Amino acid sequence: MKKFGLFSLFLILTIFIAACGSKETTGEKADSEKVYKIGVDTTYPPFEYKDGNDYKGIDIDLINAIAKNQGFKIELNPMDFGGIIPAMQANQLDVAIAGMSITDERKKVVDFSTPYFDAGLTVVVKKDNSTIKSVNDLKGKTVAVKKGTTGAKYAQDNTSKLGIKVVQFNDSPAMFQEVSNGNADALIEDYPVISYAIAQKDLGLKIVGDRLNGDQYGIAVLKGQNKDLIEKINKGLAELKKDGTYDKIVKSYLGE
Repeated sequence: MKKFGLFSLFLILTIFIAACGSKETTGEKADSEKVYKIGVDTTYPPFEYKDGNDYKGIDIDLINAIAKNQGFKIELNPMDFGGIIPAMQANQLDVAIAGMSITDERKKVVDFSTPYFDAGLTVVVKKDNSTIKSVNDLKGKTVAVKKGTTGAKYAQDNTSKLGIKVVQFNDSPAMFQEVSNGNADALIEDYPVISYAIAQKDLGLKIVGDRLNGDQYGIAVLKGQNKDLIEKINKGLAELKKDGTYDKIVKSYLGE
């Protein structure tokens, strides 16, 4: 009876240990199979845009390279820029990479990665406009901006100071069209975006004056959450900059 009892105890312990090992393996498998949902705005070339059935751009290539470097899976979720942070707050997205400028206001709701691109805002007018040469010439003018962007915030914060009327649009192409058609006098946009757009196609637009600020883009996760993920993103970004992959991605779109 004693021998049988010891054998039974050994058997029970063996089963218990095996079960614990099985649970750990299952947990590890679940973590490795997690797919992070990435919010992007595909109306924002050269950072994000759709080419046929494919998504391309600096942001798209960069987040794919970071995920590959750090060994996690992602799923791109295109949407209007203004809806990205609310979608994160509703737990519909894990990450945002959308030419998103790092601002104190956004830092209240998201945690940013280290900056990955120096941008800055600029004033853009119709090509044949000779009266607006800088932001100081916008008094009494109608200025187009894209909803939810730092350009929109800049215009709204300086409406009285500049003496302007602000009109908002959901996407960059509609904003560009408003100025090229003469329905708005100027627009405020991120410098690399409008530079790329003008270089790719004759939009009938031109950049005037100096950059209005020194914005930097960052990759975002919801504040206080996904600490491990933002650490992986920062590590991946650092390694891509070190091995030349980052420069290769940027040069493929901007040639600089």
